[in-house]
Amino acid sequence: MSATVMQVIDTTIVNVALPQMQGQLGATPDQISWVLTSYMVSSGIFMPLTGYFTDRAGQKRYLMLSIIGFTITSALCGLSANLVELVLFRVLQGVFGAALVPLSQAIMVRTYPAEERGRAMAIWGVGVMVGPILGPTLGGYLTEMLSWRWTFFINLPVGILSLFLTWRFVPDSERRERVMDWMGLLLLALAVGGLQWVLDRGNQEDWFSSTHIQMALAISLIGFIGYAWHSVTADQHHVLFHPSIYRDRNFVTASLLLAVFGLGLYGNMMLQPLLLENLLGYPTITTGLTLAPRGIASMISMMVVGRVIGRVDPRWLIAAGILIFSAGSLFATHYTLDISIAWVVWPPIIQGFGLGMVFVPLTAIAFSTLPPRHSAEAAGLFSLLRTIGSSIGISIVATTLTRQGQILWNQFGGHITAYNPAVRDYLHHAHLHVGSPQAAALLGNVLGQQATISAYVDAFSLVLWSFLAMLPLVFVMKHQRHPTGGAAAPAME
Repeated sequence: MSATVMQVIDTTIVNVALPQMQGQLGATPDQISWVLTSYMVSSGIFMPLTGYFTDRAGQKRYLMLSIIGFTITSALCGLSANLVELVLFRVLQGVFGAALVPLSQAIMVRTYPAEERGRAMAIWGVGVMVGPILGPTLGGYLTEMLSWRWTFFINLPVGILSLFLTWRFVPDSERRERVMDWMGLLLLALAVGGLQWVLDRGNQEDWFSSTHIQMALAISLIGFIGYAWHSVTADQHHVLFHPSIYRDRNFVTASLLLAVFGLGLYGNMMLQPLLLENLLGYPTITTGLTLAPRGIASMISMMVVGRVIGRVDPRWLIAAGILIFSAGSLFATHYTLDISIAWVVWPPIIQGFGLGMVFVPLTAIAFSTLPPRHSAEAAGLFSLLRTIGSSIGISIVATTLTRQGQILWNQFGGHITAYNPAVRDYLHHAHLHVGSPQAAALLGNVLGQQATISAYVDAFSLVLWSFLAMLPLVFVMKHQRHPTGGAAAPAME
């Protein structure tokens, strides 16, 4: 869990430090975004290789190597003298960090018996869920009080602690000879790298009006189609992912649900800080403290789920979590510019409680029918889909926010005319008239604020409906009870 927390927090803690990085490194807004893009692309490409390296090196040795590499590259990122160095070290950081989450997940699947796995997943899930929620809070504090470099240096003590705990407590696994599927790796790298590029850069470059986005999408499609064909026609013993993983109904369905789950989690994580800071004028520290209770709510719900998951059908827990999260999102669709602090705090708390109820049973049921020997490569694929889902979610939500803001500006603006009595009454209360020089500035400011808050409401509505769309898929998964009352044990080979 310590290694997981380090990696997951790092994916969000850097975001709030980007403006300070941009100023100190003399970068443009487009250039500084490479700090995020480089990490996402490299980690996305290497995440599916978790199973291969685990088989070759053993889970303990590979986890220690990943922690050492991630910690060293974090220090190098903090010591970077220019943007080129920072982006290069971020690429390497993504290479080493790619395996931390899926490998720790696979270690738990192999270590804990089925009847205890739900509670273990709940404890581990606290790191996965609370990490990205607390990341912006910690990042804002470190950036404001110290420097952006400390968003990387903070990984050093955590990395050293994780390395010691891994060396002391993590059991090793049997090493197996395995041939690298170089063609499959190349095709998957093209597919994942191209898709991550499209999702990360699309909104900035106006999507398909950009030649770069068109080329990246074409490369990604070629990679996906080529990889699918290669997986069917190549030697089934030497492909990146064992075919039985794709045939497992629980794992495939849970992976699809996880991708949509990423949209809700990371889409909200992007919307709420922007709303509070850019539109409502909250300071960075206050924003972080306001959203922190969501992480606490997730932690509580995970603890509750961990205790009851062996006695309750996990599908009902997932369905309940989806409905609870949707209820919190429903409150967010009624936001206005005049909302009180209670409206800011309570909907994320409700959402956080629902997210915790979804993640733990979804993870448990995904691996409940898979052979343990495939847990590492399955965990790599599972984490990859979570990453892609979060990237898709952020891109869709960001595009919705931008486009709806433009559309609503024009729609609302069409009603602001000198002949509209409501406009004249509004200006009269401000002691102005239609011909006043200050009238245009006042109306333009109000128009921009109202169009923006309405765009946020539309984006929250999108997140709400995307989560509700998960419900039909929940009961496609099978639930098999363990004789002792827990979830079904994975099939052994």
